[in-house]
Amino acid sequence: MANPELVRDAGRPQPLGADVVADGVNFAVRSATATQIWVSLFDERDAEIAMLPLEETEAGVHCGLVAGIGAGARYGLRAEGRYAPAEGFWFDPAKLLVDPYARQLDRHFVPDPRQFMRREGAGDSAPAVPKAFVVGPTLQVPRRRARGPQFIYELSVRGHTMLHPDVQDRLRGTVAALGEPAVVEHLVRLGVDTVELMPVAAWIDEPHLRGLGLTNFWGYNPVTFMAPDPRLMHGGVADLAALSDIFAAAGISVILDVVLNHTGEGDRHGATLSLRGLDNLTYYRHHETERGLELVDDSGCGNTVACDRPAVVELALASLRHWVVAAGVAGFRFDLATILGRTETGFDRQAPLLAAIRADPVLGDCILVAEPWDVGPDGYRLGAFGPPFGEWNDAFRDDVRRYWRGDEGLTGEFATRLAGSADVFGATGEETRSVNFIAAHDGFTLADLVAFSGKDNFANREGNRDGHDHNYSWNNGAEGETSDPEILARRTADLKALIAIVFLARGTAMLKAGDELGKSQSGNNNAYAQDNPISWIDWQLADAELIAFSAEMARLGASHPALAARRFLSGAADAAGRRDCVWLKADGDEMDEAAWQAPGATVLGMLLAEGEDLVLAWFNRGGAPADVVCPPPAAGGVWRLAAASTAPHSDVTAARITLARRSVTVLTAP
Repeated sequence: MANPELVRDAGRPQPLGADVVADGVNFAVRSATATQIWVSLFDERDAEIAMLPLEETEAGVHCGLVAGIGAGARYGLRAEGRYAPAEGFWFDPAKLLVDPYARQLDRHFVPDPRQFMRREGAGDSAPAVPKAFVVGPTLQVPRRRARGPQFIYELSVRGHTMLHPDVQDRLRGTVAALGEPAVVEHLVRLGVDTVELMPVAAWIDEPHLRGLGLTNFWGYNPVTFMAPDPRLMHGGVADLAALSDIFAAAGISVILDVVLNHTGEGDRHGATLSLRGLDNLTYYRHHETERGLELVDDSGCGNTVACDRPAVVELALASLRHWVVAAGVAGFRFDLATILGRTETGFDRQAPLLAAIRADPVLGDCILVAEPWDVGPDGYRLGAFGPPFGEWNDAFRDDVRRYWRGDEGLTGEFATRLAGSADVFGATGEETRSVNFIAAHDGFTLADLVAFSGKDNFANREGNRDGHDHNYSWNNGAEGETSDPEILARRTADLKALIAIVFLARGTAMLKAGDELGKSQSGNNNAYAQDNPISWIDWQLADAELIAFSAEMARLGASHPALAARRFLSGAADAAGRRDCVWLKADGDEMDEAAWQAPGATVLGMLLAEGEDLVLAWFNRGGAPADVVCPPPAAGGVWRLAAASTAPHSDVTAARITLARRSVTVLTAP
């Protein structure tokens, strides 16, 4: 590195971040409350070689042109201003800060006491803070959007390949590993059209985990919004761009689970790493208390990003565009998305950030999925986001779990979920926006759902106090691990039935990676801190039969218009007089009010029609086989068995068939 030198009066306020130009690197940093910002430069031995003051050239933006450096230079920021935490000011030049617009880091974040020290007597935190690399001009990658999303497959980058026998040791646990042929072949076999990667932006462990000997595995504790975590992408964002290319060739899109609602700086006892040290009052939401200003905690993670403020909207849009432009991703799933729509007066689907995403020329036609809740006041907003956002539908999750468990009085709710949840999404259009899932990263795996009546989170070392207590789960006769063949058979039957239900319902199907092969977490329903075999997928234990059945159901759901259509099922007739859905009793007659309300009801039929395509699905949640009558598909026509979680006990071409206990049976015609 040549001798870096600040060129007076040459800095530009845009673009924000570090921008390589002909004469060096232009640095621009937004802070409405700092009195001075410096850029600190570091050599390859991590020694600070320069601390250069930026100039405030317009309101709230500090910038400067540094000659003698270029792409590859390592840097951080320092900021001066008032230090009055009770008033929301945390300025401390001894804290090295990561540029919010950083695009690549030299190492991952590790908690260190120097990051937490208050200004009085604090030492320099630079040795304990990752440095950002100056990155050259971004090469625009074509957006790699295949069809879909029809089938979203949620996976942890690290956990997916740590134990994969066909992945090179040096690649295991990385984005590059996901592009290995065996990994891609499994996705293609399953029929996945959209892979959702759990967070890949650089994150830090929650402080308490270190004392427990644990680390954050999921990644929902980011410090930066656009710099990838070096543990996942050794080559930076180029690794993700390469994966997007590989997946696109296989007909698969990539979407990212992004966390814009909070940062890993935590509550007032947390670390000063980036936004807190640059402009705490602007980036985070606060409220008045007797002790002064306190951080609002609508995220449950110690702080809440103020997503309605222009500086935050600007940063969030830049980060999302970066992932699309530089990595070719097809869209995003937004963690705790209610916070993205919060203003000072509450949630608003037209809040600045949500409106800006919809209107943005790069983002507006991306795949957009909201997790429609947070832990703040009135934070549960399922159905409130409106098009083009899909939404995680926990009503589907809970109603299907309870119905299949055997809870009474839920036949109508079960049918409503199968029909696309018009009660939730019907006010915002004629098509469902439901992302249908029964298990996700947060909660039981599907295998544990049918093997544990209660959680077993003792491995988290919090006395089993963490995680959900209302799981609507059942154990089929024994709690947890068992060698009883009858109990194991019942669990397998339930797993297949639940997977079938996901693909038969109107909306977008979602499976958690590993659920299709019987992955257990030993009853842990909050494995966020288990970066070990509890969370890692053991491919050697994969249930080949369950994988084949999952692939069969995915193909069925994608290939039949009666299943792939997005319109709510309403019972309305088409021009030929054929109704899109008829709900059937076991005797083949249409469901009536008495049947919907019947106590102890265990059988429901769903007859779907889309043009000439007919699908008849029978659901038997009862503990015994059930005789059902199938209405004829057409004059002279016969039903054919398309899929069954457990094979029926009789010939399906006959008008009367016997369904296996606790099974889902799918017939098609012609």
